[in-house]
Amino acid sequence: KPGLKILFYGKPGTGKSQTAAILGNELKSQVYRIDLSQVVSKYIGETEKNLSKVFDIAEYKNWILFFDEGDALFGKRTALNSSNDRYANQEVAYLLQRIEDFAGIIILSTNLKDNIDTAFLRRFHIITEFVLPDIKQRGQIWLKLLSEIKSCKVQLSKTEYEEISKTELSGGAITNVVNYSLLKANYYKKPIKIEIVKEGIIRELRKENRLTSL
Repeated sequence: KPGLKILFYGKPGTGKSQTAAILGNELKSQVYRIDLSQVVSKYIGETEKNLSKVFDIAEYKNWILFFDEGDALFGKRTALNSSNDRYANQEVAYLLQRIEDFAGIIILSTNLKDNIDTAFLRRFHIITEFVLPDIKQRGQIWLKLLSEIKSCKVQLSKTEYEEISKTELSGGAITNVVNYSLLKANYYKKPIKIEIVKEGIIRELRKENRLTSL
């Protein structure tokens, strides 16, 4: 059948959404991100109706459909313990059929591949894991992001770059640290130094419920 179905899976901040945007740019196609809060409805039949509109417009406009954090729609079907379970499974069955018939590109991202219904997994042509960057890649991300800052000075030595690269963070988390460092340095009208960057790293580690000594 026509169409291409792609699954991106991996930890948050590893570039799944960014890669979908890059693909759209390379293919000169609009990427339509499905806002699940606007699509999924508690009322019977409404979710299918909402999805039908999205699929119909996407085919007409040649959009790439991007289901970000798609576990809510593509999750494993439940045992039929209630009428709600039956209707939820009907939504999944409807999705399967629309995906099967969609002639364009569909990209689904999830943090955990095991959360996706096996019936959906069989329909993906490409399944790609997004892993956390290794220490060398983290060093490259730190250097690239900090070297692009123009509004204040960045005063980090080579040894300090190597030190912050040892902490395992995703590209998204490193971006958050750089943004935090930039805001704080500009607020106090100071250069970005290792102390500010470490503060930002600690904030990110707290978000992820993991703290390591730096």
